[in-house]
Amino acid sequence: MALLESLIGPIASLIDKLIPDKEARAKAKLELIALEGTQELKAIEARLAAIVAEANSKDPWTSRARPSFLYVMYVLLLTALPMGVLAAFSPVTAKDIASGMNAYLAGLPEPLYALFGTGYLGYTAARQWGKVKGVER
Repeated sequence: MALLESLIGPIASLIDKLIPDKEARAKAKLELIALEGTQELKAIEARLAAIVAEANSKDPWTSRARPSFLYVMYVLLLTALPMGVLAAFSPVTAKDIASGMNAYLAGLPEPLYALFGTGYLGYTAARQWGKVKGVER
């Protein structure tokens, strides 16, 4: 329940910043308070607790899984830089390489992309939560 209590304040603060209308803001806060005891919020808390537990794990394979996956994705994205230089000198070669990469990436299953998005958001949420709690810097 401590995680839940630590989330209510920041979410209420976000509501204050994002909703300009006073009545709508009050209604959103009331709904947030009503959600406090529901199963849906308990399920969200359980998911966040699992993410935090993985991020704080002493096992290097578990604690580094998300960052390693992100580094792989960054490398894929950063290959655009040398491809741009190559295209300046040999457009046909760059086009052939890009076609091959497109065919490869199109062959990857859609759940892998969903996993990347979930992992990225989960990792950043766990890091932010750790920073708010003062566990991480």
